[in-house]
Amino acid sequence: MSSLEEAKVRDATDPLKGWRQHFDLPDDVIYLDGNSLGPLPKKAKALMQDAVERQWGHDLIRSWNSNDWIGAPQRIGGKIAALIGAAKDEVIVADSVSVNIFKLLTALARERPDATHIISEAGNFPTDAHVAAGAAEILGLELKLLSRDAIVEAIAEDTAAILLTHVHYKTGIRFDMAGVTAAARGRDVPLIWDLSHSTGAVPLDLPRDGAQYAVGCGYKYLNGGPGAPAFIYVAKDQQEALRSPLQGWMGHKRPFAFEDAYEPASGLDRMLVGTPSILSMLALEAGVDIMAEADMQAIWEKSQALFDYMAGLMAERCPQFQMVSPTDAAERGSHISFVHEHAWPINNALIAHGVIGDFRAPDILRLGLTPLYLGFEDIWRGVDILSGIMDSGEWQKPQYSAAAKVT
Repeated sequence: MSSLEEAKVRDATDPLKGWRQHFDLPDDVIYLDGNSLGPLPKKAKALMQDAVERQWGHDLIRSWNSNDWIGAPQRIGGKIAALIGAAKDEVIVADSVSVNIFKLLTALARERPDATHIISEAGNFPTDAHVAAGAAEILGLELKLLSRDAIVEAIAEDTAAILLTHVHYKTGIRFDMAGVTAAARGRDVPLIWDLSHSTGAVPLDLPRDGAQYAVGCGYKYLNGGPGAPAFIYVAKDQQEALRSPLQGWMGHKRPFAFEDAYEPASGLDRMLVGTPSILSMLALEAGVDIMAEADMQAIWEKSQALFDYMAGLMAERCPQFQMVSPTDAAERGSHISFVHEHAWPINNALIAHGVIGDFRAPDILRLGLTPLYLGFEDIWRGVDILSGIMDSGEWQKPQYSAAAKVT
């Protein structure tokens, strides 16, 4: 059985051990939910103070130029592009994942007037299915929610578009991006990848894998803050064909000419809609800058090591949990999930002991493995606390079964 001392030795030799200092994390918390909301970067605190007091408070509206507020969507998008293997002008920051899915999905599907349906995965994160259903209804299409194994075979000439999440939000199972993309492109069907649980978690190279369209989240592994803006990726050679269904003034070719008629801007600027949420964007930039400085390969290697370590400890000390995440690293993201019929009260008991994990209905205990600020000692202590909760039956206390206000 692995010991606490062995975990400390592994942390001492960890090449990423110094990165935790970049985050404002409580000393009495083991944070295993960075795959849902990343912690506060220390850099963001100073940056936000400057953004409020100097940029907004003193410079006022001049900051659109003097502090380049107007260029934030493109500037931050260019930084995210480096994390996914894209060119700077192939990513732009805008709106939320849900809104960006709608814009892309609708823009692509309506260019295929003979199509009859949209394909997505059954059991995917709800917003993807909900937005796809709304877009399908507007366009007069059918939404087909299929099992993962049935998707490639179902791609047909009359498929309007495909929407898939690269890393599954519950289990962490990862699609073969290159393989599925090749199948879609072989039938000339556009495919949108949702990278919400991928960007900053697993190595990505979208051009290498043939991906042409993607959206992604800013507040998980990019540590951009609650509700941080999302991003859109579109391969350069596909951009001029896009016509966003949300034609806002920031997506106009000449936004400050204030013309009545809409003319889309060149490149990805056409996917902008309204005035950017500048304070949120600047907070996101602080998180992105940290990720840009880190070594993604080192992050991924440590993610694999943390996964194997936790899987082994759980098998030894908490055998009543069934792991549902893939053991093959090439087939998963950077969180580890376990099934237990009482996962909800167990997770609440963990939180009460300072181990912040996550629950996903109906029976998933989901634990994020975020290598920049999580160590092997954290994993050992977290499993040790969980083992104690299970052995004592503490999770059965009434307060831990209370209904959730926010999940």
